[in-house]
Amino acid sequence: MSEKRIIRIVLADDHPLVVEGLSALLSSQPDMRVVATATDGERLLEAIERFHPDVIVMDLQMPYMGGVSCLRHIRARELPVRVLVLSAFGDADSLRAAIEAGADGFVLKTESPQHTIIAVRQIAEGQLVFPQAARRWLGMAADDTSALTEREEEILKLLAEGLSNAQIGARLHLSENTIKFHLRNIYAKLGVSNRTEAALKYRGR
Repeated sequence: MSEKRIIRIVLADDHPLVVEGLSALLSSQPDMRVVATATDGERLLEAIERFHPDVIVMDLQMPYMGGVSCLRHIRARELPVRVLVLSAFGDADSLRAAIEAGADGFVLKTESPQHTIIAVRQIAEGQLVFPQAARRWLGMAADDTSALTEREEEILKLLAEGLSNAQIGARLHLSENTIKFHLRNIYAKLGVSNRTEAALKYRGR
C-alpha cells in the first residue's frame, strides 16, 4: 500500500501568534507538514526557493513585501506552488487583488479552523477555493453551477477561436489571472480538463 501524500506547507504572516497557531493546527493533521514559516514577503520567497512547498498559506498584509507583490513574484518566477490567502479582510478589493495576482484560494481568518484545513487540502488537489463574494464580483451565477454565465460564454468562444489567455484578457479588458480563474470554472462546468477539450465541446454544440 502506498503512503499517503504529505502536503508540504509554508506559512507567512507578520503576527507570530497567528503563525504559531496555524502551524500547530496544520501540523496536527496526518497529511500535512509545515516545513517553514515567514513573517514577511521577502522571507517567504526565500523559503519557497529553499523548501519547495506544495502549498503556501499567506496573509496579504505583510511588511517589506506585501502579499499581493509577493504573489506576483511567485507567478512571474513560475514557482510550482499553490497559494491560499488567509486574510482578515474579505472585501471586494482584497479578493480581486488576490485573484488577479494569482492566488488559488482565499479564506477568512474568521472562518473555523476546520474550514482552513479543508481549504488547504482542496488547494493541494488543484481546486479553487474562494468565497461567494468572489463569484459575485466576477459575474458568476452563485445559484447555478452547471450553466455558463455570459462572461464564461465570451471566454469560451475566444478560446475556441484559438486565442491565448493573454489575448482573451486583452480583448475583454481582464487580467490574465482572472481569465485563468474563469477557465477553471468553465472546465468544471463542461466536465473537461484542458482548453483543447473545452474548444471541442464548444464546437460540438
